Amino acid sequence: METPTENRKIEIDPEILDHLNSTRKWTTFLAILGFIFLGLILIAGLATSFFLSTFKTTEANMGIPESIIILLIIIVGFIYFFPVFFLLRFSRNMRDAIQNLDQKKLLKGFRNLRLYFTYIGILVIVVLTIYALGLLFAGASMSFLKGV
Repeated sequence: METPTENRKIEIDPEILDHLNSTRKWTTFLAILGFIFLGLILIAGLATSFFLSTFKTTEANMGIPESIIILLIIIVGFIYFFPVFFLLRFSRNMRDAIQNLDQKKLLKGFRNLRLYFTYIGILVIVVLTIYALGLLFAGASMSFLKGV
């Protein structure tokens, strides 16, 4: 006996292809802007490391080592790279799929779109958890304050 999914197929008509092409153009634009912003983050990191090491004096102590600031900028750039990369791969695969009517490229494009949203979703969960823990610790530290 056939399963219900074996007989059913989704057809992509020209109107859907037009919408996908329009979406592809916007995701390409956003991916390019993302890589430009990523480059600016890395340039800011290099400039920060240069200025902190050049103008380091004993009087101006920031309280944390300069290497931690540089490391944080590199980590932010590393975290930011993957969603932009997945978005660009979605755009390129979608372009190839639309131009050549290639089912495999369409599958790869949607796989990259799924990876993009999965990554963003996990990132949102992590950030919300950090915010919740920060609020929890801030509330706990308020209990140690004396009445002002």
